[in-house]
Amino acid sequence: MSELRTKTVTVSAKGWVVIPAIFRKKIGLKPGMKIQVTESAGKIVLTPQAADPVDSLYGKLAGGPSLTEDLVKERTTEKAREKAKVCPR
Repeated sequence: MSELRTKTVTVSAKGWVVIPAIFRKKIGLKPGMKIQVTESAGKIVLTPQAADPVDSLYGKLAGGPSLTEDLVKERTTEKAREKAKVCPR
């Protein structure tokens, strides 16, 4: 079970809150990162967002079967099927 840590911080006049370093390091927050702010049952939940959703998915399919090869085979088969309909021998 994960350890629950609590820190008390102060909200500034502008509504700013400093996230303690212990949480920033644990979550991997870096300057400039986007954070989604959600309210749920009277609590504020901060969720780090990937800088670019496409970049965060890069490499997820690495090592699997080649989807490009499958697509080329499928297109070749489809092309032959269409040619057979248009130019029967």
